[in-house]
Amino acid sequence: MDDSSASYIHMVQHLIEKCLIFHMTKEECMEALSKHANIKPVITSTVWTELEKENKGFFEAYSQSQTKDDRMSETETSEMIQKMISDHCSKDSDDLHA
Repeated sequence: MDDSSASYIHMVQHLIEKCLIFHMTKEECMEALSKHANIKPVITSTVWTELEKENKGFFEAYSQSQTKDDRMSETETSEMIQKMISDHCSKDSDDLHA
């Protein structure tokens, strides 16, 4: 895997981790990243599945603890993802110039 592929997968993983913080389901995360970050659902699903394999205990507890009350609105989700993408892009830019 080349550096750009690894960087892309790392970005998707980072965005999934942020979705987890906001108590999103796999399907909600796939939809949000597709809509707001132009990431194909199959990519999000694949990375999510790999994270589940590596962190079985966490994901079991996560799926049991989810409640609708903890979820964000679509507007909040959109704003949060756009901020994460811009933060990630500016960090990558800083890394290139370091």
